[in-house]
Amino acid sequence: MIGIKITINDDGSLNVPDFPVIPFIEGDGTGPDIWNAARPVFDKAVASAYNGKREIKWLEILAGEKAFNKTGKWLPEETLKAIREHVVAIKGPMTTPVGKGIRSVNVSLRQKLDLYSCIRPVKYIDSVPSPMKNPEKVDMVIFRENTEDLYAGIEWEDGSEGAAEIRKFLANNMGIFLPEDAGIGIKAISEKNSKRLVAKAVAYAVSNGLSSVTLMHKGNIMKFTEGAFVKWGYEVAKEKFGEKTITEQELFDSYNGKRPEGKVIIKDRIADMLFQQVLLRPAEYDVIATPNLNGDYISDAIAAQVGGLGMAPGANIGDLCAVFEATHGTAPKYAGKDMVNPSSLILSGAMMLDYIKWEEASELIRSGLQATIKDGIVTYDLARQMEGAKEVKCSQFAAAIIEKIGKL
Repeated sequence: MIGIKITINDDGSLNVPDFPVIPFIEGDGTGPDIWNAARPVFDKAVASAYNGKREIKWLEILAGEKAFNKTGKWLPEETLKAIREHVVAIKGPMTTPVGKGIRSVNVSLRQKLDLYSCIRPVKYIDSVPSPMKNPEKVDMVIFRENTEDLYAGIEWEDGSEGAAEIRKFLANNMGIFLPEDAGIGIKAISEKNSKRLVAKAVAYAVSNGLSSVTLMHKGNIMKFTEGAFVKWGYEVAKEKFGEKTITEQELFDSYNGKRPEGKVIIKDRIADMLFQQVLLRPAEYDVIATPNLNGDYISDAIAAQVGGLGMAPGANIGDLCAVFEATHGTAPKYAGKDMVNPSSLILSGAMMLDYIKWEEASELIRSGLQATIKDGIVTYDLARQMEGAKEVKCSQFAAAIIEKIGKL
């Protein structure tokens, strides 16, 4: 069968054909290793779930080192066009060029495609080594704003003409004096981008029957950026989901602290305190919505509780397209050695299948991965922490998952 593009309906829902074309970027460093392991897992799950009536038609597109070597560009316009046209894509880890090229391929993808919501579900998988006493209580989804904050990259190096101009402007117009040797960055957080991120987080909580959305911020210090994020978050929850949400204050004032059936509690926590809470009381947090920099920190910190970034899936989603990705780095010293854990990309693929409403296949992936790890068949990163585990290569781990799927 010839592949057909996924399209978006007028109401924002996806029109997914039985044989969709999905672009992929294999990634840099260990990217080819984990992609070559993950792709057969996706194909097996789809084949098993739908008995040949559905199949993904894969289309390779280029970004990162492979793109630069072939085209001289780290992120070709053709790649951005392909993702826009096909709506859904998946990628491995990407190299961030040091001292050359664009600031970051990942950041550029998010900004150029307006993938404003970075979604990172973090849930414990039984038998994975964890530093936590009760890792099974960890089951959270982080919604990280993806397009602004300090990641917009508006900054000037110390000693540069730009830094001098900014210092001069602040001194002459606002009476603010900065050290002459200071690098300077601008932190911008807007109402529009904050509200659309929080709205997506609340919609997720409502549609999945979750109990709370927590707005993570440092608004006690950065009152007009992160403080505004919190204000706008409460506003959009009331404006768009007023019948489905209540504030934490309302919970105690009107309901004696007991959540009414079907209501999502909107609450906020200061960032440094939330880092303690997700360790000490993880069961109290379902969805966390946060500005860009906080989201980077908290998503990695929570992933550490369930086995690290090798076990953490992720996606960057906007209104017009979505890119699913491995959340870890490229680990170039392991490139080509068939060693690294492909679980992050495999689980990101399961997220992608959920997104296109092929849940039967995504469930097979998660069940197969869980059964493989529970049998002690793992890659080196987990094997060194698990007594009696059987250490296998990246490709062998994927093959074991495929075998499990075949028996489900």
